[in-house]
Parts: sequence; C-alpha cells; structure tokens
Amino acid sequence: MILRPPADRHRSTPSRHYAVVGAGIAGVACARTLIQAGHRVTAFEREAAAGGRMASVSTPFGRFDTGAQYFTVRDPRFMAAIDTAPGICKPWSANLVRVLDAHGRVAEAALPGLEQHWVAQPGMDALVAKWAAPLGDALVARTSVTRIEPDALDAARWQLRTTGDDDSQHVYSGFDGVLLAVPPARTRELLDGGRLSRKLSKKVDPVRIAPCWTLMIAFPQANQPTMSHLGPQWNVARSTHHRIAWLARESSKPGRDRIERWTVQASPAWSHEHLRDDRPRVEAKLLRAFAEITGIRAEPSHSQARCWPEAQTQVPVGEEHVWDAEARIGVAGDWCLGHRVEDAFLSGLTLALKVI
Repeated sequence: MILRPPADRHRSTPSRHYAVVGAGIAGVACARTLIQAGHRVTAFEREAAAGGRMASVSTPFGRFDTGAQYFTVRDPRFMAAIDTAPGICKPWSANLVRVLDAHGRVAEAALPGLEQHWVAQPGMDALVAKWAAPLGDALVARTSVTRIEPDALDAARWQLRTTGDDDSQHVYSGFDGVLLAVPPARTRELLDGGRLSRKLSKKVDPVRIAPCWTLMIAFPQANQPTMSHLGPQWNVARSTHHRIAWLARESSKPGRDRIERWTVQASPAWSHEHLRDDRPRVEAKLLRAFAEITGIRAEPSHSQARCWPEAQTQVPVGEEHVWDAEARIGVAGDWCLGHRVEDAFLSGLTLALKVI
C-alpha cells in the first residue's frame, strides 16, 4: 500500500516534503523547524508517542523518569524553545548533588559551580509532548521504518517501507529528503551499510554509545505517619560504586507525587557487562548495590528495570549534524555532539536549518 500525501494547490511558495525518522527531542525539533519554514513533514516514531530518551512511565506509586534525569541550558536557542512551553520546566535542587565513594560515603558534599538542573513536569516526556503536539497527524506513531529506497514512481525522491506494531506494512512515498533522528545502530541499519550515503556512514560508523540499565523502585511505607524519612538526607548523587553511577529520589522533583521513589542508573561498564542478563537478575544486583550505598534495606513495593541499549555517548560524531546534500539524507541526535538533552535539540534544529 503506497501512501502519498495530497498536493497542496493553495501554497504560493515552493514546499518540499521531508520524512523525519524518530520523534525524540532531536526529531521533533527538526520536524517543527521544517514545518515553521513552510515545508511538509511526516515524522515516524515506533513508540506510542514522541519522547525518545526523554521518557517517563506511570506506575501505581507515581511516575518515574526512565531516561534523561534532567537537563541544563547553555545555548540561548534552547532557552528560547523552552520558553515556548511555559510552566512545564522547573528548576530542581539536584545542584546539591553528592559524590559518593563505592561504600556510599560522601566524598564531596557538593559540586561547586554546578549548572542549574531542570526537569519537565509531571515527567520528562512532557516537554517533548508539548513540542510535538502541533505535528498532529504528521506524526505517525507505533510505526517502524524498515527500509529507505528510491521512490517507485519518481526516482528523484525517496520512499520508506514501514511496519506497524500490529505487523501491518505500508510504503510512504514522495519525500524530497529523509532525516534520521534515531540512535546510531538504527541509523547504520537504515543507511544499509553505506549504500544510501557513504558520507553519512563514514561519520556514523566510529560512534560509540554505552548502554544503561535503569532501576525504578518505590517505598510507599516511607510516607506513613510513623516514618518521617527513609534513607539518606540527600536527593541526588553520583557514585563510584562499580554497579551504580547515579541515584535520584524521584519524589524530590517538582510536580511529582510525594511517594518515596528512586531511579537508579547503572554504570556504563556494568551495563555493558550485564547487557544480556534477564531483568530479575539485574534488579536483584542493583537493589543490593542501592542498599549498600543508601543504607535503605527495606523491601520496595515496586521494582522495575529497563535497559537502554544506547544511552551515553562515548565517542560522538563531533559535529552538530551530518547532511548529505547529494543523497538528500541527514542525521541528527544527541550523539552527534555528546549526550546532553540540549545536544539533541541543537542537532535537530541545525540539521533542519541546513536543509532549509
């Protein structure tokens, strides 16, 4: 089934049609910028909604941020974009972050000169959802792009083969360009070993991203009148424990439910070593490490682990984005620059501006 958009006979200025693959913060920034410039966009997202690693999950005990824990702002363009979503982003007291040794002892009481940490409320996904709302039907969710190939009816354009989460298959055609805003592994697959663009493959192939196991745990008993506090007095810490790199009291974030909840992120090395482990095994190991660091040995009422196969950039592209004008294919993502939320936004934004 070939899906071709209707012609826009009322447009007085030339308009091109772009496919944006991936609706994380890079993809949404890219898509919105193109639309604001007068172009048509169809964005594809294999999950149920936009967000990418700006992800949150709801549980009976409150929400957890399963991916990005916070963001910082250095570029005025990012701040200007945040200002378009008033009330969603709030400062978080994570600037009081502790640095812990492997046994949970405070090695440094605070990090001097640490940037202001920001979070979206009620979850990190709220910011991307707000920015993605104007895309409307241009965002095709629950759809995975499986192949990029020349348009069957116009070789000067591209068509995309897709599979829905119900196993339905479609072909979307008539694209003047394709912009990839997905992790490096998916990018390499879609570039088909360099068949579509040797230039892009040469830039993407050296990129390395470490995985991350994330554990979400809840202790509703800590909110009982007979118990004033559970565990340490701090809300956020970086750790040198070989299993855990980051701990955050989720309930300390603005706009969150007050039930005691923690998000724990494993270290890149440990996550890589245990990438293929099953979830119960990972949960048990991370819970033990959490108890060692925090002293909280109570049994959580909720425990859930999630693995991000590509989480923290180790070797970036080293450029804001990559655009192959001859092939009319581009690449964007936080991993082009680093691993910060702002990196993702700037990558998507600058790729769109380059295309325009």
